[in-house]
Amino acid sequence: MKASELFVQALESEGVKYIFGVPGEENLDFLNALKDSSIRLILTRHELGAGDSC
Repeated sequence: MKASELFVQALESEGVKYIFGVPGEENLDFLNALKDSSIRLILTRHELGAGDSC
């Protein structure tokens, strides 16, 4: 199991339903782990927008 998969499982167990972010090669493993989870990725155009969405 990859660390990204373990992290996504921990987020699911805490009740996280949405994640705001910008996809990129740095977080590709994390995004792939999200694909098989119940957590929905909300795409933003810029990192600042992702932080202000909360």
